[in-house]
Amino acid sequence: MRNLAILSLSLVAVLSACSVGPSFEKPTPHLPQQWHNASAVASSSAAVDPQWWKQFDDPVLNALVDRALADNLDLQLAALRVVESRAQRAIAAGGHWPAINANAAYQRERQSEYGVNTRLIDVIGTPNRDRIISALAEPFDVYQGGFDASWELDLWGRVRRSVEAADASAAASREDLHDAQVTLIAEVVRTYLELAGTRDQLRIALDDVAAGSDQLALTEYRVQGGLVAHLDLSVQQAQVANVRAQIPALQQRETVLTHALAFLLGQDPDALDAVLAESRTPGAMPALAAGVPSELARRRPDIRRAEARLHAATAQIGIAVADLYPRISLTGSYGQQSLDASDFGEWGARQWSVGPSLSLPIFSGGRLRAVVDLREIQQQQAAVSYQRTVLNAWHEIENLLTAYAAEQQRNRELASVLNASRDAWQVAHVRYEHGLTNYLVDLDAHRTLLQAQRAYSESNTQLGIQLVALYKALGGGWQEDSG
Repeated sequence: MRNLAILSLSLVAVLSACSVGPSFEKPTPHLPQQWHNASAVASSSAAVDPQWWKQFDDPVLNALVDRALADNLDLQLAALRVVESRAQRAIAAGGHWPAINANAAYQRERQSEYGVNTRLIDVIGTPNRDRIISALAEPFDVYQGGFDASWELDLWGRVRRSVEAADASAAASREDLHDAQVTLIAEVVRTYLELAGTRDQLRIALDDVAAGSDQLALTEYRVQGGLVAHLDLSVQQAQVANVRAQIPALQQRETVLTHALAFLLGQDPDALDAVLAESRTPGAMPALAAGVPSELARRRPDIRRAEARLHAATAQIGIAVADLYPRISLTGSYGQQSLDASDFGEWGARQWSVGPSLSLPIFSGGRLRAVVDLREIQQQQAAVSYQRTVLNAWHEIENLLTAYAAEQQRNRELASVLNASRDAWQVAHVRYEHGLTNYLVDLDAHRTLLQAQRAYSESNTQLGIQLVALYKALGGGWQEDSG
């Protein structure tokens, strides 16, 4: 008997180590050895700086990012979902352990004089029928209490696969949080750069109005002196009015961007006015270190999330397959029952039961097998989704590298245009002041200079925005040990 018990326990241990269904294998993404459009990359081997925004060397920007990571409401929701996924995992892990419940009850009962007991007495045919029935119908007390326990033997790994799926789902939730962090940082930096660019455009417009107003006063003086025609005055007035008309739209955009930053930080619309008053226009763009493509699967939260979802879908197959097999549970109960409170603690008032139970699916109309098929299809979908996520990341980065390289080239050309336009206007203005040319030549040169200033300022802003988009696409803004 002892050997049989040992053999039974060994068999249970072996079966408990069995998990049906496929085991998850970490996918190897297909990525190139180096970026095709690497002309915009300062270093193709240096790792992406997880705190890339600090390369702008702007204390105001650094403080805004820190506050956003602490106070952003979307980030708080993502963090709560991580906590929720951990609770779901704890629920699944609870299946490993026995379930024990305590119970206690007191009842005051009376049996019916015309019920089942009466029929039993009639069948037996005992004498003194009426007296026995009357005695059985007397009210009485019942005291009982104890506990019961049940433990399902995880023979086929259903619980283990459930925990595995819950772990993978929790990992996906963490990647949602990481994705939210990367996106938030990129949004804060992009909005900050757009605000700086808008303020630079506004500065150009205000300087233009100031210079145009001075030129307008000079032109009025010359018209009064008969030195120039009245047409020059009308053209100058129209030019100043045209620039003034652009200022309200720029001021409105400045306000909108300021409010957008406040929203990202979870603040009231005007809460950042004092802080942003100290901001400055960013200088030269920092050099881009894109890292090697093979790091994408480790850095980008969307790829890691797709991998976690594939893992969860694979584990769900094992859960469905385990449901095809019998379930064996060990159950037991122990309690005390008596008709008198004084006898409740007596040894003779005990009652107990113990033994295994078996649940075997015999016929379900094909439902259980259909669930297995469904889980396999969902796992295939998750695998395709993973491949699509990797390919989309590859395309996104290559397109952004191309756009960033093109904007760098455009920015260099616009810088040359700006320098040449400034020299041309200085020459034209001096010639006009000495009466060597008419006012239209000076005005055209001035317009060309203003257009070059605006184009160069807009290119600087776009260069920064595209750099932000590249770092976001490269998975920057999150460190692996932060999860």
